[in-house]
Amino acid sequence: MCKQIEHISPETMSALSSYQWPGNIRELQNLIERSVILTSGNVLQPPLAGLKGAAEDKSLGAITLKDAERDHILKTLEHTRWVVAGPNGAAARLGIKRSTLYFRMQKLGISRPTANFDPAQRTSQSAPAEILVD
Repeated sequence: MCKQIEHISPETMSALSSYQWPGNIRELQNLIERSVILTSGNVLQPPLAGLKGAAEDKSLGAITLKDAERDHILKTLEHTRWVVAGPNGAAARLGIKRSTLYFRMQKLGISRPTANFDPAQRTSQSAPAEILVD
């Protein structure tokens, strides 16, 4: 590719400098390469909207390990439609034994939601119900 980038705007440099780069140098390198490909002219114009959106998502605040574990188990249970055991169950997907998953669910206050389940309320306040095993 024979493109000549002669200028990077101060706004772009500020955005690139202030971003945390969780993917390390490879993420920065990929963004620069993509920007060069997409830029028409000699002023680098990276897609900063995606960069800003990712930074805002990450800045939601600190989360405890217990909260992260609860969220991960809940997402896995929802993905498996609350099937805990079996080859396609949540325990298998999480790489733990069924009994361990039941223990952690009890410890974290996770129970199967009732039929009038509202996805916005993914907490332990829902009424307890049976957990199906396939």
